[in-house]
Amino acid sequence: MIKKVTPRQIAPFLILAAVAIASLFIPALPNFEDKAGAYSPADIAWIIVATALVFLMTPGLAFFYGGMVHRKNVISTMIKSVVAAGIVGVLWVVVGFSLAFGKSIGGVIGDPTTFMFFKNVGSGAPWSLAPSIPLMLFALFQMMFAVITPGLVVGAVAERIRFTAYILFTALFSLLVYAPLAHWSWHPDGFLFKMGVLDFAGGTVVHISAGCAALAGALVLKRRKVHIEQKEIPPANVPYVLIGTGLLWFGWFGFNAGSALGANALSVSAFATTNTAAAAAGLSWMFFDVLRGKKPSVLGFCIGAVVGLVAITPAAGFVAIPQSIFIGVIAAIISNVAVFYKQKSRLDDTLDVFPCHGLGGMAGMLLTGLFATKAINTAGNDGWFYGNFSFFLTQAKALVIVVAYSFTVSFAIFKFINFMLPIRVTEEEEELGLDATQHDEKYLQGTLLVAKNGQVEEEHASF
Repeated sequence: MIKKVTPRQIAPFLILAAVAIASLFIPALPNFEDKAGAYSPADIAWIIVATALVFLMTPGLAFFYGGMVHRKNVISTMIKSVVAAGIVGVLWVVVGFSLAFGKSIGGVIGDPTTFMFFKNVGSGAPWSLAPSIPLMLFALFQMMFAVITPGLVVGAVAERIRFTAYILFTALFSLLVYAPLAHWSWHPDGFLFKMGVLDFAGGTVVHISAGCAALAGALVLKRRKVHIEQKEIPPANVPYVLIGTGLLWFGWFGFNAGSALGANALSVSAFATTNTAAAAAGLSWMFFDVLRGKKPSVLGFCIGAVVGLVAITPAAGFVAIPQSIFIGVIAAIISNVAVFYKQKSRLDDTLDVFPCHGLGGMAGMLLTGLFATKAINTAGNDGWFYGNFSFFLTQAKALVIVVAYSFTVSFAIFKFINFMLPIRVTEEEEELGLDATQHDEKYLQGTLLVAKNGQVEEEHASF
């Protein structure tokens, strides 16, 4: 029996079809040519690898989040992380890259026509801050950052947001929050860049923006029934969390070391600070739990390691390796304490995205203002620890601006979506689980079950 399809269900396909048809009218231009001999084969090879590593973080995030939710919501949580690769992958080519890195309009946003449909990207001059690699490669590397950012928000709204509402959120967030922040921070004409703000690999652009959006989403969607009833939900699959952590940690080397935009000494330094901060933070979270009377846990170490990766992201290419230990330890303690008090509050941030990514990113930005040194990166600045208090204030000002913008616009996006269509599943759908009600699938004890006509039936058991 064929179900009746509503206009709202037709709209996504029609939009995609319109984009596909419009792409037929974009002229094909010659691929990049290195007439001046400026491109470095080593740099190209490394950034291609780094781009692939950053992409690997998206399925890693799916495992990380999917393992922590209730088993009736595993698939719905994982697909929300992965589907961003499709949505943002198309949006970035059509207009996202142009908004982030196109010709600056007042230091606020890029001209959407500069690189629309990747026009002139294949044949254009290299990016001014990455002269040794083709512009196309730079655009693809940046795309992977744009892909994972809305996926981070999933953890805060898991187990209660409609899939269609999340699809719309991903598109609007990418265009209205991520692209402007990327332009402000990473475009040479962006106003934060001109202020002297340092964000090596996305402390503001990725993690603070996602953390603030997560807070906004949790407030708009309100509390789950299990949260109101204070029921403890066991993680569906702790080994999934461990696998996800490993993939995230591995991919983060491309995230941070790749942001040096070349196979050079700076990328090696960023690689080292990334690993060191993650290691220190994982231990810090676990040992701090023991200090509070808890037993050391896999979840504790994994969450702590990810917080360390978040905190070192803005600082990776500006701080020395010894100081990255301090950054990891302090960031993990801050997030751990924040999670403790959040659990006592009425805020239902399902997987603690704001305490971990939001506050972790904020801590990283401020600690960059504290420990940055020109001894590591001459293009950077000296921080307060080295006598430059004014730079610390610059980082703090940027923090306030980004938090205010990210939260306000994200809150407005969630409210707008809720006005356009129901953003939250019904109480009955929440009780049954989003796997069955949103996707007609259910993962349970190693067996994939498929919901048919309201009944859950076994499809196969190949897991």
